[in-house]
Amino acid sequence: MTRALRVGGMVPLTTLDYPGMLACVLFCQGCAWRCRYCHNPDLITPRGSAEIDWRRVLLFLQRRQDLLDAVVFSGGEPTLQEGLPAAMDEVRAMGFRVGLHSAGIKPAGFANALRHADWVGFDVKALAEDYPMITQVKGSGVAHWRSLDALLASGVDYECRTTVHWHLIDPPRLLRLAQRLQANGVKRFAVQMVRTASMLDEHLPIAPAQMALPELWGRMHELFPAFVLRG
Repeated sequence: MTRALRVGGMVPLTTLDYPGMLACVLFCQGCAWRCRYCHNPDLITPRGSAEIDWRRVLLFLQRRQDLLDAVVFSGGEPTLQEGLPAAMDEVRAMGFRVGLHSAGIKPAGFANALRHADWVGFDVKALAEDYPMITQVKGSGVAHWRSLDALLASGVDYECRTTVHWHLIDPPRLLRLAQRLQANGVKRFAVQMVRTASMLDEHLPIAPAQMALPELWGRMHELFPAFVLRG
């Protein structure tokens, strides 16, 4: 018997989380990393205090079948849950397109979920060697970059995105990261500034929302056919 998906929260309507689609976002409970700037720390533990029963989620989606285009599975890290592929298939059977937000924590689980997705928002934290400084987990960068290879080989539509906290990744490192991504074949890349209202590491300084770095952003536009800077 497939385990029901553990959903720790939901956004009923968004235009931001699946490009070009009116979508609902389901925040899946549980994550194996402890990213210092994580703005959803309540989703890290395997079980949450405010979980939404999967049957309630399906009833909500049934009422929105003529109003929404897509459902996005976010987190936490959704690919850690055994019930994710079956949940994605249930949503697809209702007529929705399926989006996935993932950091590729477990390459095997990510590759399995990838087969059920129409679009992936793939979180790239840093260069592989810099991952533990952000995730606080040894070896996390190796797993992530293996998952990126699987994504690029799959043919599934995607966007790679990096969340920037200037105390954890400086402009030269961000440029080196972008160059590595471009060399690996990434075509669509977004940089988004960290949300500092709520972060897992309470001692992490509140970073400026954005630096004036026109030369850096210009280089990004040269590297990628599709580049977006989100404030």
